[in-house]
Amino acid sequence: MSAMSPSNNSKPRARGGKEPRFAVAIMAAGKGTRLKSKHPKVLHEIGGKPLLAHVIAAAKQVLPARDIFAIIGHEAERVRQALAPTGVQFVLQAEQLGTGHAVMAAREALRGYDHVLVLSGDAPLLRPETIRRIREFHTANGAAMTALTADFADPTGYGRIIRKKKGGKETAEIAAIVEQKKRTPQQARIREANSGIYALATEPLFRYLDEIKTDNPHREYYLTDMAGILGKAKQKVLALKTDDPHEIAGANSRAELVQLDAVVRWRKAMELMASGVTIFRPETCVIDADVEVSPDTVIEPFVQLLGGTRIGSDCRVRSYSVITASELADGVTVRHGCVLEEARVASGAVLGPYAHLRPGSDIGPESHVGNFVETKKTRMGRGSKANHLTYLGDSVVGDNVNVGAGTITCNYDGENKHTTVIEDGAFIGSDTTLVAPVRVGRGAYVGAGACITDDVPADSLAIARARQVVKEGWVKARREMGKKR
Repeated sequence: MSAMSPSNNSKPRARGGKEPRFAVAIMAAGKGTRLKSKHPKVLHEIGGKPLLAHVIAAAKQVLPARDIFAIIGHEAERVRQALAPTGVQFVLQAEQLGTGHAVMAAREALRGYDHVLVLSGDAPLLRPETIRRIREFHTANGAAMTALTADFADPTGYGRIIRKKKGGKETAEIAAIVEQKKRTPQQARIREANSGIYALATEPLFRYLDEIKTDNPHREYYLTDMAGILGKAKQKVLALKTDDPHEIAGANSRAELVQLDAVVRWRKAMELMASGVTIFRPETCVIDADVEVSPDTVIEPFVQLLGGTRIGSDCRVRSYSVITASELADGVTVRHGCVLEEARVASGAVLGPYAHLRPGSDIGPESHVGNFVETKKTRMGRGSKANHLTYLGDSVVGDNVNVGAGTITCNYDGENKHTTVIEDGAFIGSDTTLVAPVRVGRGAYVGAGACITDDVPADSLAIARARQVVKEGWVKARREMGKKR
């Protein structure tokens, strides 16, 4: 990890007017043991991106990336590579000995900060508003530790929050956090659960951190123990309850993973509809968290919008289309069953049904790519059409070109890819084979059924097929000869 000085990040003022310096530490070192997976837990995806990426995205709306530290361990290099584009810092927890041990591993990185917000790398539904709320509550009350909590109908698996009482009423102060396995029958009835998300003042944290013991079944250092340690030291330990228990939900099984995925996607659909997008039957659509759609676009049932797809306004995406990491301008129509991957589509274009735009496809304004047409690394100009049963690979197609049904660009010779160029206004007859590298000039015509191996000059007609021969009566004579045998 490269050491960086803490920034004076934007946050509420501490007492005396001094700006408290905050960091975020994200617990991201665990294995996918309970997921029955060999992969790092935080790299499992919901809503189209890793669990950890969701947590980082929320944190980056509160603090700059340089003040966010992901504590990684299991397959650390894979996690680092996957999340490096986020710009956050990484701390290695070489041995995974619990959450308390993770903070011990990050002690030097966090020492220059006044407070640290500890987040869970597998709790992807945490909202930036809640991170800000716990930060402000923590500093406003001068707490040494603040735990985010939630009420669950069934809190099985979570530690229970035991609050202090004053005058017979519960206060915001925590008396203890009791782990699931250590609870008494009376404590088992408590519905307020610990999230594993905390705000901690670093001075008392590091003063008492080494008092955490490993006297538990897993022989690990639990950060939850800091509540009791700080309480005994007469430090203020508080609880802040979220109104949405989903926020603290983790993914400890495949079933929980897909439940979280459903929540993320539903939230995304509601967000898009609130911004002016129509989504018919949103429960049938799969829309990733990073997708952007402009107002007045209509999304029909059973559509998938994946990756960083961006769709303009006044578009219509019809059922069963799958669009991945692509960009559609305004007024695009995507008919039923189209598949787009890393493609660009200009305004007014019409696709499908059942068109396949592979990576590198760049479809021009008002162009048509129709039934069972496949494009790959192809730029198509304004108003050009390829409406039926065609493959255009490694091609440059000009404006107002008509590509007839069954046309194929033969772009691969077994060793290298070659480019086909079809200039403005050209007409390619049906069932044409264009053997690249080859160029069809401006305004040229290619007759149906041609196999074009040489360039076609502008305004020329190219015919490259065997001359038709008709032998009248040939079938009748053959039939009669057969009868004589």
